[in-house]
Amino acid sequence: MDWIAQIEFWHWFIAAIILITLEMVVLPAVFFLWMGIASGVVGLLLMLIPGMPFMAQIIIFAVISVISLVIHKRYLKKNPPTTDEPTLNRRGEQYVGRTFTLEEAIENGVGKIKVDDSTWKVRGEDMSKGSKVKVVGVDGTVFNVEAVQVSD
Repeated sequence: MDWIAQIEFWHWFIAAIILITLEMVVLPAVFFLWMGIASGVVGLLLMLIPGMPFMAQIIIFAVISVISLVIHKRYLKKNPPTTDEPTLNRRGEQYVGRTFTLEEAIENGVGKIKVDDSTWKVRGEDMSKGSKVKVVGVDGTVFNVEAVQVSD
């Protein structure tokens, strides 16, 4: 355990570089970034206070990591990232507002429609096969639909 007493500021800087590199290479989820920054802060503090106990370094590292991660999550909740493809990973939401013909009648609230080359389950009021329905929402892989009013 003597090696713990020999930890210096540059050890924390190396840990920071490794964690930030790990963030960029392995999992860009903005998780290791905050630990890397916390590691860098601890390294700077250790430069200023060379005799800081190892347990104090660990506590400071943990506190800064958690606080920065919580602040980042709150920021993202208030300011979600904008994208030109908001439904990219939510395929079903691409069809909300579109009209389709029932492939299978809706019986007991469940039926099917054909969308391009795939078949989707739908939920809505009972209707016969061939009726026109409009997708009004998505619940997982099931479309919520309502009947389309045919105007004369």
